[in-house]
Amino acid sequence: MQMMKLWDGRSVPRIGIGTWAAGGAARWHDGDHLWRGRRRQVASRIAMAYDIGARVFDTAAAYGAGNAELILGRALKGKDEAVIVTKVGYFGDPETRKIAPEDASAAAIRTSIDNSRQRLQRDCIDVALLHINEYPIERAGEVFDTLGLLHQEGKIGGFGWSTDHRERLAAYAPREGFVAVENDFNVFTPANELMAVAAREDLVSFSRLPLAMGLLTGKYTPAMKLPADDVRGGNAEWMVFFRDGAANPHYLSRLATIRDLLTSGGRTLAQGALGWILAKSAIALPVPGYTRPEQVEDNLGALEKGRCRQR
Repeated sequence: MQMMKLWDGRSVPRIGIGTWAAGGAARWHDGDHLWRGRRRQVASRIAMAYDIGARVFDTAAAYGAGNAELILGRALKGKDEAVIVTKVGYFGDPETRKIAPEDASAAAIRTSIDNSRQRLQRDCIDVALLHINEYPIERAGEVFDTLGLLHQEGKIGGFGWSTDHRERLAAYAPREGFVAVENDFNVFTPANELMAVAAREDLVSFSRLPLAMGLLTGKYTPAMKLPADDVRGGNAEWMVFFRDGAANPHYLSRLATIRDLLTSGGRTLAQGALGWILAKSAIALPVPGYTRPEQVEDNLGALEKGRCRQR
């Protein structure tokens, strides 16, 4: 099994678990809907993931408007080896499932971290990331000042930024306590410049969208339509892998050209896509999401298949 040493000396398997979809339905303050329905038995699936080897669990105060953190807190209670990554800048009300407007002020960050600690049932959260991808670089210093103080106070083990912008990461990664970045990283999005900065600064890169929102599992065809209340059913500017409620034909075409490579060595398509990430960068730790238990098993099974060869 492929392992990675973290900033605190712990070694963990190089594939984690993402909980965006697991948090269930949520609604932005402006009305846009994320995912759909309430996922059932997700806590037992997280516990199952831990039992079969997963140790890194990625969440956010905004996922399910806080419900993802509640689920993780219940599922991982007493499992001290679990490494939990959460985020600040967006947060919500678990009861109403409504996400508030972004707020990265010092007061909001402190409140968000205290609420996350309570929901996660943790005195100290392993990593807290600024969730706002394009937060103004000239204002971000105040955010990391606050996260640095929370690190000194023992409320978080380290901090970082969930961003795809090289210049933003480069500006703040040298800070004491800055240990990680979370960024889009998959076979379609190699993120070469940002990953070079992360490697130079000896960061862990949590790979979000490692399966391109499910497109790299191979189950979507041009004719398949997603419900309008599924986040992939909209046309947000960042929604590149799905357009007009269906898989983007451009990426389906690209997938067809590399399918044989990704499925070499008896891998499933998802395992090949994750294996590509493991081979591409030694600092990458993908955190694929899930909706069914067999997806958890399949994703973690990539660790036994080894790295997928590059082309």
